[in-house]
Amino acid sequence: MKLFVTSLLVACMFAAPAYAVMPAQPSIKVTTLDGKPYDLASQRGHWVIVNFWATWCAPCIKELPDIAHFVATHPNVRAIGIAYDDTDPSDIRAFLDKHPVGFPVAQVTMDKPLKDFDEPLGLPTTWLIAPDGKVAKHFMGPVTSASLGAAIGP
Repeated sequence: MKLFVTSLLVACMFAAPAYAVMPAQPSIKVTTLDGKPYDLASQRGHWVIVNFWATWCAPCIKELPDIAHFVATHPNVRAIGIAYDDTDPSDIRAFLDKHPVGFPVAQVTMDKPLKDFDEPLGLPTTWLIAPDGKVAKHFMGPVTSASLGAAIGP
């Protein structure tokens, strides 16, 4: 029986997908939709909201103004929008023309996810990065000014 259980455990280890552990201090180096380079490391000293969203996601669209307002009213907070979307970049730009956010947005396609961030299990997904560059909080679902303020503190 012991051999059977051991064999079953070994089989499960090889059958289950392996996921890398997200680093405590993740990096992002992308080109934004306006063609500018973005490096998360250059934001040290500030809180950074890393928000994964898509143009087709209704809760994402609803939370974008809250994130934009929070960033605009908190001088020590920055944001990067990650359009986790296979849509043509010109369509995302057109969407942002109608729904301006005031922070940089980069597109990441599902076949080329960010290497240091876990792939979102649903959208929206938001990571709050502390001024030291470490992950402070992970939100699944929409964020609000209140939830961001509670996570950052006074």
